[in-house]
Amino acid sequence: MQPITSIRTAWLVVGLLMPVALLNYLDRQMLATMQSSVMSDIPSIGSEENWGVMLGQFKWVYAFLSPIGGYVADRFSRRFTICGSLFVWSVVTWWTGHVTTYSELLWARSLMGVSEAFYIPAALALITDYHVGTTRSRAVGLHQIAIYFGVIAGGFGGYAAADPNVGWRLTFTACGVFGMLYAVPLVVLLRDAARSEEQLAVPQASPLVAAKELFASLSFILLVVYFTLPALAGWVVRDWMPSILKREFGIGQGQAGVAATLYWQVAAIVGAVAGGWLADRWMRQNRRGRIYVSAIGMSLIVPAIFGVGNAGSLAIAVAFLILFGLGWGFFDCNNMPILSQIVRPELRATGYGIMNFVSISCGGLADWGFGVLRDRQVPINVIFSVFASLAILSVVLVLFIKPLTTQDQTR
Repeated sequence: MQPITSIRTAWLVVGLLMPVALLNYLDRQMLATMQSSVMSDIPSIGSEENWGVMLGQFKWVYAFLSPIGGYVADRFSRRFTICGSLFVWSVVTWWTGHVTTYSELLWARSLMGVSEAFYIPAALALITDYHVGTTRSRAVGLHQIAIYFGVIAGGFGGYAAADPNVGWRLTFTACGVFGMLYAVPLVVLLRDAARSEEQLAVPQASPLVAAKELFASLSFILLVVYFTLPALAGWVVRDWMPSILKREFGIGQGQAGVAATLYWQVAAIVGAVAGGWLADRWMRQNRRGRIYVSAIGMSLIVPAIFGVGNAGSLAIAVAFLILFGLGWGFFDCNNMPILSQIVRPELRATGYGIMNFVSISCGGLADWGFGVLRDRQVPINVIFSVFASLAILSVVLVLFIKPLTTQDQTR
């Protein structure tokens, strides 16, 4: 059993990271909900295909650098990797509010991808360093809840962009300034977890050796694919759903942004809390407990994706988005805990970085492809039916993942 002071420190780490997670996803969602205002203000964007390229550009840079960010966190310091990421994120967010051309916007989103690639792998690895045994899924779930709150807050970006007293530029500028200010107490209070003598005795692996060790595990490969397939729909829901609802149901930019984010993100919060609690509890009886809970979540995501693409009204679309959010919460809070069952602590950030690389690269292609298909008038229900089919495959894949031992409950 962990000492009380250790438990308090472990939860303090989660609390310190939650604002950073919120800011990371606030920025992403704001841009999606402000699409009409940004495209009107920057005519050189031109088409939805170009908008999709810009969204994909962020993801491809983010994806490419995620394994590097993870390796840096494993090899050197999770703390300084996180703090450096936040400061760069803040500067780029401030700059985004000052761009005037499509080219500048592409550069801003590329640099944003650089900053964010170093955050998530390091943050989730640090949480699992501090949270061992039966608090791990709940701790990761709480961190993910901050992400959902960021998406919810970003969902109101359409209203901010349309307000003549605020506008999209001031909103990005203010978020950037806040991030710079928060970086100061974060670097003072955040600490890397102490390593055991056993961990210190393990030699540091080179990037090539680390990659070979990870890909030698079939369970790791299965987890990478499982992590990727539902993300294709997940990124399109985040990035394009405000535009889809606005066009399909003839509602305003502000209403579409809220409808596309608020309800399913609240459902995701419920899912992350319930899924984290259930997974930690199930782990007491069965070392595959987290895998089973994640599979349950994916089973909810499948009909939700299909339903969103075939909804005949805004109310029905929102109902299916709520189901999607509930399943996503179950899925999201258990990815890093499952990874921790099949990868040693010294490679967790690197492993998650590789997962991000594959998942977000494909997500960037999905964003771009969706923009192309929309320009060519391909029906929404056809696109989302393909996404649902891929999610069905995910349910099967996760059940083949085999935890190595029960050792991860105490590491």
